[in-house]
Amino acid sequence: MNASLASVEGVRDGVIETLKADPAMSGLRRSLDFYHGDPARDAALDRFYAPLVHAGDLVFDVGAHVGDRLGSFRRLGAMVVAVEPQPLCARALRELYADDDAVTVVEAACGRTAGPVRLHVNSANPTVSTASPGFVRAADGAPGWAGETWDAQIEVPGTTLDALMAAYGVPAFVKIDVEGFEDAVLAGLSRPVPALSFEFTTIARVAAARCLDRLTALGFTRFTVAIGDETTFALPGWRPAAEVAAYLGTLPDEANSGDVYARP
Repeated sequence: MNASLASVEGVRDGVIETLKADPAMSGLRRSLDFYHGDPARDAALDRFYAPLVHAGDLVFDVGAHVGDRLGSFRRLGAMVVAVEPQPLCARALRELYADDDAVTVVEAACGRTAGPVRLHVNSANPTVSTASPGFVRAADGAPGWAGETWDAQIEVPGTTLDALMAAYGVPAFVKIDVEGFEDAVLAGLSRPVPALSFEFTTIARVAAARCLDRLTALGFTRFTVAIGDETTFALPGWRPAAEVAAYLGTLPDEANSGDVYARP
């Protein structure tokens, strides 16, 4: 890390500590602790994304949460549009990147249309807040999801990937992590981009299948998978959609989640 970047990261660390000390941000404290402050994890993310994200690229981070992936994209030199509907998360992102002109925070949910979206909020674990009522139903009683409660609903602005491209340009990479709403996000995309990823969960495999079908229809032909928070691919090379779909179907429920990566 060069001296200039180290200085920026040091300032950002101070902002994170200020956010954690703010009583209004108490719901994000666990996320801020987990996703920030681990240099080894940051370095692993940077190595993982380096083949996909290059200096000067435009990246859309859809479901940016508290910005760990956003941080990696910026360390790699990309300009980032961070899309995040949760007001506390959006506030954290704006404060973390207040002095960074290469980051634009869009406080909205991405979906199939630009209309308002009903967001189901998990106050104790905001990272699994979702716009998908089906995801909430699937989590009820599922292994690994005990104790998760979506205790509030809020209406948030909506946008689409097409609308974001019209406003900011065509991204080199799109990261989508929206807890079971990924298929709705991809329904708002009408053209391929050079690369993207979408999260899948083992409690919502049907949604992942719809995502693969949508991407195939858009012209994506090469796919691979990372499991959980791993920064390595679980499959060798880039595979056809059918092979990735079959692989996702064989995963045990305990695998819980991961990300599918796609290229045209």
